Amino acid sequence: MDVGIFALLIAVILFALLAFKQVSALVLAPVVTIFVLICSQMGILDSLKTMFMPAAAEYVSNYFLMFFVGAIFGAVYQFTGAAESIARWISSLCKGKYVAPLIMVITGVLTFGGVSGFVVFFVVYPIAVNLFKESNLTRRLIPAAISAGCWTWSMTAPGSPSVQNVIAMTSLKTPSMAAFVPSLIVTVAEFLMIFVWLEWRSRSFTKNGYFFDDSRLKTQLTAEDLNCNEREDLPNVVFALLPIIFILVLFNAVKLPVETSVFSGIVLAVILMFRHVTGGLEAWIGIFNKGAADSGVSILNTAIVVGFGGVIKNTAAFANLVEILKGLHMPALVFVMITVAVCAGACGSASGGMGVAFNALTSTYVSLGAKLEYIHRIATIAAGTLDTLPHQGAQITLLNICKLTHKEAYFDIAVTQIVIPFISCGIFIVLAMMGL
Repeated sequence: MDVGIFALLIAVILFALLAFKQVSALVLAPVVTIFVLICSQMGILDSLKTMFMPAAAEYVSNYFLMFFVGAIFGAVYQFTGAAESIARWISSLCKGKYVAPLIMVITGVLTFGGVSGFVVFFVVYPIAVNLFKESNLTRRLIPAAISAGCWTWSMTAPGSPSVQNVIAMTSLKTPSMAAFVPSLIVTVAEFLMIFVWLEWRSRSFTKNGYFFDDSRLKTQLTAEDLNCNEREDLPNVVFALLPIIFILVLFNAVKLPVETSVFSGIVLAVILMFRHVTGGLEAWIGIFNKGAADSGVSILNTAIVVGFGGVIKNTAAFANLVEILKGLHMPALVFVMITVAVCAGACGSASGGMGVAFNALTSTYVSLGAKLEYIHRIATIAAGTLDTLPHQGAQITLLNICKLTHKEAYFDIAVTQIVIPFISCGIFIVLAMMGL
């Protein structure tokens, strides 16, 4: 193996191990970047100034407004109770059946409508705990059920206002509904595969004696943890759904920019649900401040990882790796899938990996003869595969919220968010080769 490629592999492993130990990305990305620079015999300070920081700054410049309005919209839905209203309405439709898949549906609906995945974690977890307790299902499936809805079909479906879909639109100049027919088929297939897996695992766990109260789990829930009080003054579910529908119509039918669409949704949500926040204008200012602060943290954590990728793509080892992959003479869309997935895995971020891959390889993708709309969709799906390796910050956060360890809950996360999305990529590639 090329020494430089081996150094990149060590860097990715180091990134994963330190992230697993919950080292902040703001510390981790520069440290691992310096390791790569030393191994590549590149000037440290000069490279940090001319490659690392420009890549991070460009990402912030391109996507800050999207993160900003998305985080504020999420805060509005969290503190007005709109997200909980939608979740409880969907729960009532199933009457205690298909509990794990139902949680996946709830989180998918919320994130497809523009609510931040991190906000969804906190909103849906108390609902999931109650539903799992009532059905006597093991808590081990809660993280997979919550995150599968956030990071799979709702993130990659045609028309989604997700960061990944927008990055592809911006980089390739393609529409939000790119490759609509095969994309829709794959979205349905991915949804069904995850739904079936979660339900099968629920029944399998129960059959093998794994229930809600499980002494084998490292952390046991306290009475306080189980006291998930439900609000009584929730907005009507119609009012809660209207801003989400409004955003999707503006984004996909009217073709407004995603930032304008989500901002319009915020305005409508505030008008419809103003009275559901006690404290009047002062309380609403607090909600906006919370959303704004969350957006800053979210984009900075992602951008700093993109900075790491900005250095990686300029190393001789990365160029050698790309040449090796090209030399395998694989179909163009398979090349797109593998390179985007590897970049996402290296970054521990779907959007960060897409940013790195598109910046470094868009011309290569085009030169291989792949249609831009196919590149768009396969990249959004592939970005949601290896980004879910154990070092992904979102999964570490969710496992902490759920009071579970990787050993207890990661297997189902890996199946629903690595294995099934790879299968979905394969289905898409076959459909694309058929000319759909």
